Amino acid sequence: MPHTLADVMVAAEELWPARGTESWDAPGLLAGDPAATVSSIHLAVDAILDTVDEAIGMDADLLFVHHPLLLRGVTSVAEDRYKGAALARLIRSGCALIAAHTNADVVETGTSAVFAEKLGLIDAFPIVPSAHGSALGLGRVGRLGRPTTLGRLARALGDILPATAGGIRVSGDFDAPVQMVALCGGAGDSLLSEPGVLGADVYITSDLRHHPASEARENARLGRGPALIDVSHWASEWLWLETAAEQLRAALPGVVVTVSDLRTDPWDFVVIQ
Repeated sequence: MPHTLADVMVAAEELWPARGTESWDAPGLLAGDPAATVSSIHLAVDAILDTVDEAIGMDADLLFVHHPLLLRGVTSVAEDRYKGAALARLIRSGCALIAAHTNADVVETGTSAVFAEKLGLIDAFPIVPSAHGSALGLGRVGRLGRPTTLGRLARALGDILPATAGGIRVSGDFDAPVQMVALCGGAGDSLLSEPGVLGADVYITSDLRHHPASEARENARLGRGPALIDVSHWASEWLWLETAAEQLRAALPGVVVTVSDLRTDPWDFVVIQ
């Protein structure tokens, strides 16, 4: 029996329950008829024009993304604006749009959990546990199987993460010993003061702003916090897509599920001074 968009929504709720969504977030069904048949799903981190066109070009019935297209208030969907153009292209092509965002961050196989697994962290646990279970929550803290140095860890991340123009930025001594690692896929400077982060040797996340990073760096020099590694927001969350694809394939037998390789990191090049 063919699957419908409503079936995908049921599967998504089981995999990434809405109860795990942050109050400011807006995941779920963003466009599409719940009664429409779904035989193919294309996954991406972002619903940008390139991934929209890629999904349409593949005749996908659904573009499933991590970041909600309509996260912030929209007063127009005119097609001379990015969000309007993206939605119009999807609707005209009969391609639905669903997002799983913070509700996909907090589950046991969520964005940070997959990142921690790729890095080989042992006995990982959430930085901020969820009220819905001790294994659920934001970010992860765990130890490396073998101690390393900050510089070697940064180089290892270069092998794990897809390449981006911004590369990998590090605050700390290249030869500083590292074994306990805290990480948060996506933007994570809101967790800088959490005990799990402060007790780690290094904190890996994305979008670190100047003032929080500067304060954390100075505290680290006084032995009151970790070294910092700043990686691409898109790259840290792209790792999760194949896990999500495998889960959707298992939940929706017969549906073709593909993962986009398009880089949706917003930066194209960097000038090194």
